[in-house]
Amino acid sequence: MLNQHYIDMGYRIKLRRKELKIKQIELAELLDISTNHMSSIETGKQKPSMDIFINLCDVLKVTPDYLLMGSMHPSNVPLNILEKLYLCNQADVKLAESFIELLVDRNKTKWNNDNFI
Repeated sequence: MLNQHYIDMGYRIKLRRKELKIKQIELAELLDISTNHMSSIETGKQKPSMDIFINLCDVLKVTPDYLLMGSMHPSNVPLNILEKLYLCNQADVKLAESFIELLVDRNKTKWNNDNFI
């Protein structure tokens, strides 16, 4: 009998693969596994080995938490924001970090004012 957790994980793998416009055969080749094995992982019929799981996370640019539990917000950051940061140069990433620090300070001050601390 199929375990629902593996079916769900397989669905997330397939969904993410399609978001990245990667064909199943291409993903299988990148992972150095057969297309049949890749299909079985995506349908939840087989569990990926730890090595394949780690490589899946790398190739699909997702966190293990996303594949295992479906968390789309690693560390409360939407995945699309992280992906966009990968396209930025180091100076732009530093600028984004400074902006985020300003937002954190602003929200911290608001929270403190709202809670009389």
